[in-house]
Amino acid sequence: MNKAKEKNNVPKIKGRSYWADSLRQLRKHKLAMYSLGIIVVYILVVMFIYLANWTKIDVPFLDWNQQVGKEYERPNKQNILGTDFLGRSVLRKTIYGARVSLTVAFWASIISMSIGVPLGAAAGYFRGFIDDIVVWLYTTLSSIPYILLILAFALVLRGKTLSLHWLGLGTISLSGISTVYLAIGLTSWVGICRLIRGEVMKHKERDYILAAQSYGCGSSRIIFRHLIPNVFHLIIISFSLQFVGFIQAEVILSFLGLGEKNSPSWGAMIDAARLDLPKGYWWEMTAATAAIFIISLALNIFGDALRDSLDPKLKVQ
Repeated sequence: MNKAKEKNNVPKIKGRSYWADSLRQLRKHKLAMYSLGIIVVYILVVMFIYLANWTKIDVPFLDWNQQVGKEYERPNKQNILGTDFLGRSVLRKTIYGARVSLTVAFWASIISMSIGVPLGAAAGYFRGFIDDIVVWLYTTLSSIPYILLILAFALVLRGKTLSLHWLGLGTISLSGISTVYLAIGLTSWVGICRLIRGEVMKHKERDYILAAQSYGCGSSRIIFRHLIPNVFHLIIISFSLQFVGFIQAEVILSFLGLGEKNSPSWGAMIDAARLDLPKGYWWEMTAATAAIFIISLALNIFGDALRDSLDPKLKVQ
């Protein structure tokens, strides 16, 4: 009787799901939370620029092409980051440049994941002929130097049109920013494809997949309902880590003159400032480099914390 009363008095411990436990662990990482705050600020700035452009709201602070002072003014109270060779505000150009860099990194990540994840899952699950084709494809692509491959794709896609009538979207002209994120996305899926292929090969032999097969589930249902959700943490981690690389790739393409031409980007600013640097005009180069450094550092710290909180192997350690 007493044992029964003691049993009833024992407080019930509420269990946590895998995602809730990971989120709880991530919140404890203060540096990661500060980094997330910086990332959110960058994203909000980009969203505000798109909203202002879409609604045609006149925001003087976003008029990056306006002359606000003399040419090559040093940083001062009126122009905190100085002016460029046309007397335009470097601060406005730096803020507006976030739009191109983050947009390219976001869409390149989406395209890369959309190609790499299904191909890796199909290769790891079906093996045989499909696996041979996918392995041959990504081995061939990875044997070509990455930057040269992106440059080749950017040059080939430049000025082309993409017909999306079958989706009811009409025709899209590939130029500027769209060329950059397509070139990066179409050449950067190899890493995530390899990772997902290896994980799916391990998960394929596990009991829950064998049980699904014994119940007669189809291959597509097993891949999209069971396998991909169980490797989804790897997709999130890869997305956050690739994002930094794609920002840097956009900067390189813009620096080489293959990026956006009609609006400022961080790469275009560095390209424009490289000839001014020997003359002592350092502020435009410094502003663009600092903007890239801050977002890259924040994404790296947050990506590492995300990996630590989502990876089951690191949790066990």
